[in-house]
Order: sequence, then C-alpha cells, then structure tokens
Amino acid sequence: MTAAAAEFHSRGWMLGTSGNLSAVISPNPLRLAITASGVDKGALKPEQIISIDEQARAIGFSMRKPSDESPLHVRIVKERQAGAVFHTHSVWSTMLSDLHSSDGGVPIDGFEMLKGLEGVKTHDHREWIPILENSQNMTVLAGQIAEKLRENPTTHGFLLRRHGLYTWGKDAKQAKRHVEILEFLFETVVRLRLIETNSLGGAQ
Repeated sequence: MTAAAAEFHSRGWMLGTSGNLSAVISPNPLRLAITASGVDKGALKPEQIISIDEQARAIGFSMRKPSDESPLHVRIVKERQAGAVFHTHSVWSTMLSDLHSSDGGVPIDGFEMLKGLEGVKTHDHREWIPILENSQNMTVLAGQIAEKLRENPTTHGFLLRRHGLYTWGKDAKQAKRHVEILEFLFETVVRLRLIETNSLGGAQ
C-alpha cells in the first residue's frame, strides 16, 4: 500500500493527508490493514498502516488511530466481498461528483479504457457511477453506501460529492487498476465537457 499511496500522490490523486487505502488481512474473523488517520500519503510508512476489526476498531497497541472512514471500508468489503478498498481525492473526481450530483450518478460509456474494469469485455459498455452526499456521520454514510451498492450490483466504484472516489478489487493489485482506469475516465469526461462548453461559448 505504501507504493500505491506514493504513486497516487505523485499523480495528484492523494495529496497531503487525503484518501485512504485498505486490504483484507483475514476474512474470518474480518481483519483489515488500513492507513492511519492524518498521515501524509506521499510519504506513507509501513508503521502508519494499522490493523482493524469488523467494528473498525484498532487491533493491538498503536500510537495512531485508524482512518475516520474505516467503517466505510469495512462495509464495502462486506458488501462486495472485496480484498482491498482504495479511496482517492482527485480534482477530476471531485469536479465530476459536483457536476452530476443532481443526477444521482454519472454514466460513462464507449471508451476503450472501460475494458480495464474487472468483467468488462468491450468498449460498448455503460458504467454507472453512483454519487452520494458526503457526511461526517460514518455510521449513517456506511448504511447509505450499502444501500447504493445493492441497488447497483455491477458498479465498480462510487463518488462522494465534493470528496472523491471509492473503488475496490479482489486484491490490492485489482483495486489499484480500478483507481487508474476510473481516474482516467473521470478526467476524460470532465475535459470533454470543458471543451464542449468552450466551443459553445465561442460559437455564440
């Protein structure tokens, strides 16, 4: 996870203390390794990754506390039987989540890069990315996320409005790939919208 955090930081997807990463250590009982709260993701150290149980409580002695969003990671793992959950804060996902918030989500279709998402075999695919309102109440937000994931069983990620992306995979490698694919698509969609808006403005 330290290597992924450093790479995401270098690409502007996990600046400062933003974002968090987790991976399943044990499915039964459920144990996750997750980045600690308030650590610089561009200089993440192994000792800044701590273990939590299915109540998102730290296991064993640690001078640090788990990410405040640990309950969301636990819920996603349970809902998707995921092996890893990655959360980024890019400019593009933040913009897109705000632009499409009133729609409840954003459709992305026709791009070759969609084939990088697990199970997608053709560019002729529509990926629906749900958008949820952000909240500081993690218990309530976790419940809303669970409901949204059940409503959209094939989605590979979701956005929190003005916050960022959550995606997952069977393991950390797949979760990293999903971050890369979805962040590429978000940037492409926003850039295309900006070009279209500027073109229309110029035509007037």
